Order: sequence, then structure tokens, then C-alpha cells
Amino acid sequence: MRHGLLDIDDLVRSALREDMSNGDVTTDSLFPDEWEGKARIISRREGALAGLPVAYRVFELLGGLSLSHEIEDGEQIEPDQTILELKGSVKAILRGERTALNFLGHISGIASLTRRYVDAIQGTRARIIDTRKTLPGLRALQKYAVRKGGGFNHRFTLSNMAMIKDNHIAAYGSIGQAVEKIRASVGPAVRVEVEVDTLGQLQEALAAEADVILLDNMTLSEVKQAVKFATGKAELEVSGNVSLDTVRAYAETGVDWISVGALTHSAPQMDFSMEIQS
Repeated sequence: MRHGLLDIDDLVRSALREDMSNGDVTTDSLFPDEWEGKARIISRREGALAGLPVAYRVFELLGGLSLSHEIEDGEQIEPDQTILELKGSVKAILRGERTALNFLGHISGIASLTRRYVDAIQGTRARIIDTRKTLPGLRALQKYAVRKGGGFNHRFTLSNMAMIKDNHIAAYGSIGQAVEKIRASVGPAVRVEVEVDTLGQLQEALAAEADVILLDNMTLSEVKQAVKFATGKAELEVSGNVSLDTVRAYAETGVDWISVGALTHSAPQMDFSMEIQS
């Protein structure tokens, strides 16, 4: 089973091996193979659900279970809401419990934080996007979670678009020369984004006809000036100095994109639990 660039089955099998390198000594000692039961996974707080297909694969790969649900990824969930119901092998239920909850908690945590940012800028033209600050091997799932929270994905990989950052400029020489070289190399089909941290660099990027200009760690006042300079000439992305307290003010300047690294590297875990039912 593939999910974007990620093979979910490989990921789930790896997670199960990590948790059961030599079996489950507690469950294996207590329950015979034929013992059956029922359980449900419930949410402990409100948020946006994401990761249900991965939780499904945990239990499907363990086998011996029938699964059902009445809610889908991207929907808002409330405390004590049933997310997934399981019936069948008690061994499979207990062996998969922590792995499934870990996936659900992490992925839903990202979706829920994204939803808070998206809600905070409702009514503006700006859109919330993620970054490449993702856990190695989990980028596809983390970016999936951002989408389920109402956000948008920036680059998945370095090949998706050209993005000239400060170190590229320092090593190559100038913004204008770097943009010109990339255009000559890859042609007009590949979008070019330039990271700038001063209004002077913004003017250089505009003169070079960059498609997108990233305003890195600029003050609110500087961003407002940048919008005046760039309107109709290039899309603008704000990055840095952005929090839930400040995102609305940045969005109201008229920028197109607001990137938030915290969506994938600092989202709090959502709390889920499993209950065995008699």
C-alpha cells in the first residue's frame, strides 16, 4: 500500500518490528491464539483526524480482525469520540495498540495544529504551507497531515521547484545571476523562488523576475512594504517570526503564502486511547 512517495506497509512493518522484536511477552503469555474480543480507539481531545488509513494497516497486517469506522481523515473530532472499532483476535488488538496510537497521535497532531493556523487566517488571501522540516522517512505522511488540516504543501523534494536560498546566493554571487543560470538550465516550466531578508534583495529578486519571493524573518512593517513593491510582479511567501499570535497580522498584509515549519517539527501529539470492551 503506497501513500504518495511512501510505502505504508514497509513503514508499518518496521514500526511493528521495533515494538515486537521478540514478540509480546505479556500478551503471548496471557492469551491463546483463539481468544477473541472487541475494542475501540477513542479520542481524548478535540482536533482534526488524520492517519486513520495507517492505523488500519497496523491491524490489517497483524490479521485476524474486522475493523469499522464512521469518521474520515480531515474531519473534526471531539473528546471521547469513537475513531475505530475492532473485533477479533485479542492478540492482534493488543499487539497493534501502541503502534496504531502512535501513528494516529502524531499525524492527527500535525493536522490539528495546521487547522488552527488555517482558521486563524480565514477571510484573507493567504494560504498556510509547510516546509521540508520533516522527520526523515515520514515526509509524505506529515505533508498529508498538513493537507488534511486545510493547509498546502510546499516542495516535497529538492526537484519540485528551484528555490534559491541565502547559501546559494552566498556561494554563487548574486540573485540575478543565480536566477538567470537556473532559467537557462531548466527552462520556464520550473518555478523559481528566491529567499530574501532585506528589501534591497527583494528588489533584486523582482528585477530578476522570480516567480515567488520568500520574505525571511522580516518584520510586519517590512512585509507590508514588500507587498507594495511586489503586487502584480511576484507571489510572496512569509517565513519566520510566525506564530498563532502573529499569523493573522501577516496574512492581512496581502501575502500569498505563509510557511510554518512548526506544523511538522513541533506539533503536539494528539491523545488517543484504546478500550477493550466486555
